[in-house]
Amino acid sequence: MSPGWSWYVIVIVAINILGCVWLLWWTGKRRPGDPAPTDTSHIWDGDLTEYNKPMPKWWINLFYITIVFAIGYLVYYPGLGAVAGVGKWTSAGEHAADKARDDAKLEQTFAPYAGKSIDVIARDPKAVTLGRSIFNNTCATCHGSAAKGAIGYPNLTDDIWHWGGTPDRVLQTVLDGREGVMPEWGKVLTGMGGDNAVDYVVAYVRTLSDPSTMQNNYMAAQGKPLYDGVCVACHGIDGKGNQELGAPDLTDNYWLYGNTSESMRQTINSGRHGSMPAHRQILGETRARLAAAYVWSLSHPDGKPPTATR
Repeated sequence: MSPGWSWYVIVIVAINILGCVWLLWWTGKRRPGDPAPTDTSHIWDGDLTEYNKPMPKWWINLFYITIVFAIGYLVYYPGLGAVAGVGKWTSAGEHAADKARDDAKLEQTFAPYAGKSIDVIARDPKAVTLGRSIFNNTCATCHGSAAKGAIGYPNLTDDIWHWGGTPDRVLQTVLDGREGVMPEWGKVLTGMGGDNAVDYVVAYVRTLSDPSTMQNNYMAAQGKPLYDGVCVACHGIDGKGNQELGAPDLTDNYWLYGNTSESMRQTINSGRHGSMPAHRQILGETRARLAAAYVWSLSHPDGKPPTATR
């Protein structure tokens, strides 16, 4: 708060307090010439009489005590602009103290799972329940409450893992995040193969899941050398991808951004940038392990890894 606004608040508070004191003093005393308390001349129905009796002293004194309390409160707590108050209380400090106290309680709950592998944690139903709560509070915004994902956000319930599906790789993804970048290749491919180059590559990529469709496929045949010259570095000559780079397998039926021709052209022309935030600082390592264990349990309901992970 700037000094000007601080003084504005102080002046307003002071005027209000002094105004209350003056109002009590002015209205709480009788003046010469005032009618007697029982002499207002306002009578109804013969015996209903209006009185002008002042409030009793004890009542007025309670108002003064309230004003004194308010002044003491403003001295102790920060109620006068930027003045901190002698108690040095702040809402941020109270929040930090409450958070530290609650974190200590949570750490007792999470302590049994510290350092354990997520596939081991996933076999404990209580741990999976805790992990689901952490997931719903932190991860469901992107991956959905059922962890099925959406366009641009991976489905976490299947066995397809672009960055690797071993317990250590899944945990690393949660703790440290991932940055998946597909460069813009439209201009490069156009320079290599003409205006239809991107469509040629799209046609060839579609054949990777079923090589038999290459037969008599003119567009795919034109796209293969373009793929081999540009895309093979990340996705491999067989299109199986590279988990070290997060390059997806192009031979399965899973498409993070959709498998329409329009979507695939956009991916090649403009590139993609998928970002998974790091949660080490957000959750702490043990809570991140519990969330990862819950994710692991979704695709490994029997607690065992599949024979092969992609």
